Amino acid sequence: MSDGLYVAAASSWLPERLTLDEAELAGLADRARVWNTGIESVCVSPDKSAPEMAVLAARDALARAEVGPEDLRLLLHACAYHQGHDMWPAASYVQRFCGGGSCPAVEVRQMSNGGMIALELAAGHLRAYGGATALVTTADRFSLPGFDRWRSDPSTICGDGGTAVVVSTRTGFARLRGLVTVSDPGLEHGSRGERFSDAPLAARAPIDLHSDSLVRELGVEALIDRIEAGQREAFDRACAQADVKLGDIDWYVLPNLGRTRMRAQYFDPFGIDPQRSTWSWGRRVGHLGAGDQFAGLAHLAFEGALEPGQTCLLAGVGAGFTWTAGILEIIARP
Repeated sequence: MSDGLYVAAASSWLPERLTLDEAELAGLADRARVWNTGIESVCVSPDKSAPEMAVLAARDALARAEVGPEDLRLLLHACAYHQGHDMWPAASYVQRFCGGGSCPAVEVRQMSNGGMIALELAAGHLRAYGGATALVTTADRFSLPGFDRWRSDPSTICGDGGTAVVVSTRTGFARLRGLVTVSDPGLEHGSRGERFSDAPLAARAPIDLHSDSLVRELGVEALIDRIEAGQREAFDRACAQADVKLGDIDWYVLPNLGRTRMRAQYFDPFGIDPQRSTWSWGRRVGHLGAGDQFAGLAHLAFEGALEPGQTCLLAGVGAGFTWTAGILEIIARP
């Protein structure tokens, strides 16, 4: 991959956290159902919509990168869930209120891998068409009656928040060394219901992501092998682009999934030390839909954990059938 692309800034806006104890006392969560996820708390927005949180993250990222609206050539907004209005371009709202100029503004949907897919699209756009910078934002707010953050997904507890990264052809604190996406569309029906519906939430509300269709079709071991193969290919190809070995990565920014899934998909098969990952932070904010990777990167930057010379891997996965791996070389303190 060309060395001419950088991450100039990473930011997030996360609301206050609700602990599992507080959720249980309020009758929102059943500890017996979620204790094995290892999630201690999640970010919950009582009033701000997803796009409003994206705007706050975007303003901060643009200010940190010292980027004006005239510098932006593309704005991509990624999300996994409802953005507050039906048939409405959320990306244009983000652009209007973050000071994003008049460049193309487009919404990207690929479930939890949307942010990483948008990063790859932004990188490709800047290479193909030129220009100084692109802004990628994500935001999700998981709320009833459409989504029950404590029950809709049996192995993942979702949190709310907005994130943003500025991609630059000029300079930044991290050089983009590798970026690869792998898909296995044969697994898409694992998160699909039996029938197509005529309107949002017409099939069932709140959304229920419990499904054993792939297990029945493939068997547990074969399904795990397919998922691991997709993630491994993304990792291997990104590492080859960056000319690094997976075991030499200093920081792993992983999806904020439940502990069982983290062990099965990342820690055990790839020998990743949880202490070199964002897991200890992720278990306190929850799964941020499309934004785990950018929020995790912003967290490491804010905590002063990123040092010049380090490498950082961002791993994205969307509903078990798309995997993205991005490798950053840290060249300056954020």
